Amino acid sequence: MESLIASPNEAALAEQISEHLRMTTGRGPSPSEARSWQRSLPALARDLADAGLSKVEMLVEYKLPLTSKRADVVLAGVHPRTGEDSYVVVELKQWSRAEPSDQGEHLVIVDGMPGRELLNPAEQVRRYCEYMSDFLSVLKDRPLSVHGVAYLHNAMDLDVDGLHDQVRDERSRLFTKQRRGDFHTYLREHLSDKPGAEAADRLLSSPVAPSKQLMTYAANEIREREQFTLLDEQQVAYELVMRAVDKARRSDFKQVVIVTGGPGSGKSVIALSLLGELYRQGRTALHATGSQSFTQTMRRYPGRGSTRIKNLFMYFNSFTDAEQNSLDVLICDEAHRIRETSTSRFTPAAKRTGRPQLDELMTAARVPVFLLDEHQVVRPGELGTVHTIEQYARARGYAVNRVSLDEQFRCGGSRKYEHWVLRLLGLDRESPMPWDGDQDFEVRLAHSPHELEAALLAKPGTARMTAGFCWPWSDPRPDNSLVEDVVIGNWSRPWNVKKDRAVGDAPPSMLWATEQNGFDQVGCIYTAQGFEYDWSGVIIGPDLVARDGSLVTVRSENKDPAFKSKKAVPDADFDQLARNVYKVLLTRGMRGTIIYAVDPATRDFLATLIPAD
Repeated sequence: MESLIASPNEAALAEQISEHLRMTTGRGPSPSEARSWQRSLPALARDLADAGLSKVEMLVEYKLPLTSKRADVVLAGVHPRTGEDSYVVVELKQWSRAEPSDQGEHLVIVDGMPGRELLNPAEQVRRYCEYMSDFLSVLKDRPLSVHGVAYLHNAMDLDVDGLHDQVRDERSRLFTKQRRGDFHTYLREHLSDKPGAEAADRLLSSPVAPSKQLMTYAANEIREREQFTLLDEQQVAYELVMRAVDKARRSDFKQVVIVTGGPGSGKSVIALSLLGELYRQGRTALHATGSQSFTQTMRRYPGRGSTRIKNLFMYFNSFTDAEQNSLDVLICDEAHRIRETSTSRFTPAAKRTGRPQLDELMTAARVPVFLLDEHQVVRPGELGTVHTIEQYARARGYAVNRVSLDEQFRCGGSRKYEHWVLRLLGLDRESPMPWDGDQDFEVRLAHSPHELEAALLAKPGTARMTAGFCWPWSDPRPDNSLVEDVVIGNWSRPWNVKKDRAVGDAPPSMLWATEQNGFDQVGCIYTAQGFEYDWSGVIIGPDLVARDGSLVTVRSENKDPAFKSKKAVPDADFDQLARNVYKVLLTRGMRGTIIYAVDPATRDFLATLIPAD
């Protein structure tokens, strides 16, 4: 990101930032963003001038490393006492009135934004400062050189009464227009009127890697809070990675480790165990996936209440600018989700290099670890297979080690059930076979969606309903209610929430599988993959039907937009991906699965394989 020079001219400054945004993100600003800049940035520029700090460098829309989050402004300059680089992160708010919410310690309610709580901007900017200190090498030995401030330049103190009480420290100061003089004093305490361009350049070009402070913290939070017992091949995989780390460091050597295993074989337990132990030993490591739902849940699980631990969990497309071997280990969980490139429709043309995502991931660490299940490749463009990863690594001269997790931990430890599913879906060379029971896992057939739902409600423990993508998926209504899109006869239910905000009582998409209120919605592959619950209810839609003793796919019945183009997804690829989708849905349960098929002939076929109660 290039630095932007402060200018009190509102129109000129807004146009300058708009052009910068187009170059760096490939999109222009929304009307609300443009208005925000025109109202807030000139006010900050005037304050800098009035404080006698006109030479300070303004970095507008500063992108935090390894994330899409952006800080409004980072002021870069020279500290007036030490002469060292000094940075002040500024969160600008145009709020006129706001008050603390009783829904959370750091939440506020803002006038003009009814219906949702927002994070106190002082807490927001404090977390930005902490994140920068945790990941930017230029701040590694000087974490106190970055400070944070929330500037509510339209509000008086009484308008935001109570928000000051939530301020924690020097990284979370809050000023109103009534305290403009105090704000100037604060700025002069951390910045001098000397050119800040060099400090800005050092920040923008800083290598990105977890700090030692973060590693120590992570070791305590993950390794000591959550104790995992690894069994058999799980321990083999764990020790294989740890040996590879030692060897890579001693001999400047890169080694790729591939861990394969079916649903519930413990891949994520291995990942968390590795992460905790690596940090305890002072190694640098990050965890990455290609799934928002899975990553958000991983952030909640080991890092409860800890923003710093949440920052260890990234996405596969976070490493486009990572330096070579900047990490000791990069743990790529759910590696079947790896895509050809990290670009999306939002990537600016100048950054569409065509660089393979595998290259980005392998380059970032001395020991890249890939944990995957090849039968979970369910979307067009995913290429996370053992063959692809191994071939790519060997072509670059990297050593490759592979371990298979033979034990089954999901599905009640029933390898028999997983094998039955593979045969049912034609993912094994053998024909479908009758289910003759397993004392550790229950399989039954429902004859209606009403029966399916009632059976799940009667079960102890957690339960979820999922379905093939055979119905449209509507946006919420204006009254904040979900549309009941999944309609089967006189039974109907909504899909899970599309996005990362709750709708009414329904949890956001990434928490559908883990929050209690998720039961009332039907989950799809995009939210179910990577999760488990005690009891799984699966609705096999009309895109998978029984004909002549086996299941065949019916593309015309599938509503997933990802499969719409036959050019992008040929029929043969659709057939494989659709079967993999149902394989994932059918293997989410830990204690049992209840199946309902919409197609009558398919129900009859399943009845010949699944004995009646």
